[in-house]
Amino acid sequence: MTDYGHSLTFGAFITPVASPPQRPVELAVAAEHASLELVGFQDHPYQPKLQDTWTLMSYVAARTQNLRVVGDVLSLPLRPPATPARAAASLDRLSGGRVEIGLGAGAFLDGVVAMGEPRLGRGESVDALEEAITVLRGLWNTHEQGGFRFEGRFYRVTGAHRGPAPAHPVPIHVGAYGPRMLRLTGRVADGWLPSLSYLPEGLDSLAGMSQQIDDAAAAAGRNPAAITRLLNVGGRFTTNGGAAFDGPPAHWAEQIAEIALTTGISGFLLMADDPAQIEIFGQEVAPRARELLDTARSR
Repeated sequence: MTDYGHSLTFGAFITPVASPPQRPVELAVAAEHASLELVGFQDHPYQPKLQDTWTLMSYVAARTQNLRVVGDVLSLPLRPPATPARAAASLDRLSGGRVEIGLGAGAFLDGVVAMGEPRLGRGESVDALEEAITVLRGLWNTHEQGGFRFEGRFYRVTGAHRGPAPAHPVPIHVGAYGPRMLRLTGRVADGWLPSLSYLPEGLDSLAGMSQQIDDAAAAAGRNPAAITRLLNVGGRFTTNGGAAFDGPPAHWAEQIAEIALTTGISGFLLMADDPAQIEIFGQEVAPRARELLDTARSR
């Protein structure tokens, strides 16, 4: 059993549809009204049916008071790291410390290439992502004197001015699935942010993949508990049923508490574009899951 003792976080994973343009914004506002804490948006700039994720995050942050926003996950090949470093720091300052970053190595390479970027191999994509994390943190680090310099294989920064510093330490989550990405997450990331639908064996994958992160963290001299684990989940709220994320809210809450106790996952983002489902998740599932987890931990 792996329980890191983290408090549970609940959020919504909303499709950033371009039409109607206010739809994802309205859903984000509904998520805040439902007492959810975090809203994530996928990032596929090569899809004209979707809005630009950074622009949408900024608009949502301006329309909400407490809701945290995260790119879930940002397509790194289309966003050279110095650019999201400045954007994230600026938005974090404007929003009062409500920005988080999710990074992916780029899953749909045909779309990346169609927009003019080179096609990297899988290993190259992982190495580029690790370099990007170094650049992000380097540009945020205003405690160091002088310009930031970095000479990598994929990214070069030649004395860029540091700052502005974010309002709070912006966590960097990685959308990792393969062994190399999981090791990278344990080695350098602040969090892990996969989607349940992409896990090779569904929920049965979580414990083993989380352990790979732990092993890499320990090998790098890090405390595995310092790495937050979030999960995008989809399913149905039904009167009956008992399958994974298929059943009444109480059943969902039981599953979430069990997953938190056995895999270390502490954040759950509902993949839904329905305000009624978002309301159920925030008002019924979240408080019950927290209650069940607190009771289990007290034993």
